[in-house]
Amino acid sequence: MPFLLDKHITEFKYMKSYPKHIYYRGDEDLLNRQKVSVVGTRRPSGYTKSIVMQITSSLASRGVVIVSGAAMGVDAVAHNGAGYSSTIAVMGCGIKHRYPKINSNLIESIETKGGLVLSQFDPDFIATPWSFVVRNELVVALGEVLIVAEADLNSGTMRSVEYAKKMGKPIFVIPHRLGESKGTNALLESKDAEAIYDIDKFVSSFGVLSKSQKEDTFIQYCRKSPSYEDAMKKFGQKVFEAELEGIIAVKDGRIVIL
Repeated sequence: MPFLLDKHITEFKYMKSYPKHIYYRGDEDLLNRQKVSVVGTRRPSGYTKSIVMQITSSLASRGVVIVSGAAMGVDAVAHNGAGYSSTIAVMGCGIKHRYPKINSNLIESIETKGGLVLSQFDPDFIATPWSFVVRNELVVALGEVLIVAEADLNSGTMRSVEYAKKMGKPIFVIPHRLGESKGTNALLESKDAEAIYDIDKFVSSFGVLSKSQKEDTFIQYCRKSPSYEDAMKKFGQKVFEAELEGIIAVKDGRIVIL
């Protein structure tokens, strides 16, 4: 089973319990891109789902990787919003398992469509309440900032907030009405977080990839002569366009630069 060592020590240094191994499936290169962590309740409102989908899809379209915990609710919406190929799912179990089972197809899609699934636990490890707490620390550590979509006071999501505070990570929240999402409202009241009032403005505050930089990333990938199937999983329609424009060709099932 493949694992990462000290290659990505920059992110892991924030963690209280430095992981000995990080097991993974998928595209390891996502760790080298700008990342935003997203956490929240397993029972989000329709409003929260809509806003999370807008934020994550907008960030992903600009080259930002979405990091979340593959759980039900906000996590699943965040991964979906990123389109599977621009997201990292951090597991609370070993990567031989897909938990929760209700998200099995989601996790499989992330693994096979250009995303990345990570776990600091041995591949056969079965999830426990404690392991999800540890998982949350890694989710927070990987992102440059933390977005808290919706949370009650004293919830597991608020424990992720405590990790972010200790790591010095900027915290952003989706604004809610009084009496709703008391955890995020409390963060605004205490000035521990900033509200996302304008999605476009929030996204533009990141050093996102320009169109030319995305092109360079695609060409750089193609220079490795990947299989046509892998290229399609990672870049989709872009492969067709590059082929029609005469930028690449397919020979013996592999991509070559013309």
